[in-house]
Amino acid sequence: MKFSPYYPKALALGGLSLLGMGCYFLFLRPPLLPEDARYLGISLPALQVAVPGLGRWLQKVFWVMGGYMAATGMLTLHIALSSFRARRPGAVPVVALAGISSIGWMATVNFLLDSDYKWLLAGLTLPWVAALLLYRTEK
Repeated sequence: MKFSPYYPKALALGGLSLLGMGCYFLFLRPPLLPEDARYLGISLPALQVAVPGLGRWLQKVFWVMGGYMAATGMLTLHIALSSFRARRPGAVPVVALAGISSIGWMATVNFLLDSDYKWLLAGLTLPWVAALLLYRTEK
């Protein structure tokens, strides 16, 4: 029986999670969440009166951000199933830097904001960490 390494599967899970988050930001995320108003120290209705176009503008910002998340997820999935699986030189640093600069940074900022979703986002970093650790241990 041929051994099927787990490290590309872990990274593929990370890519799928980014793709899913991208779809959420593209299609489902409202422009303002209760935590946004809480962080700003103002109610949502007061914020909407003070800055009437904010919701429309943020919706477009989240469309762009969601597109980038989805693209990053697709590219991560491709890397997981190709160069990372084949153990190509340079794949590990690219995967590590991509994870840190994408979901890692998003989770960090959500902790800085004391977001309601900080632990969920921190959990979504685990497939990246697992992929890199498994890469080192599996031959």
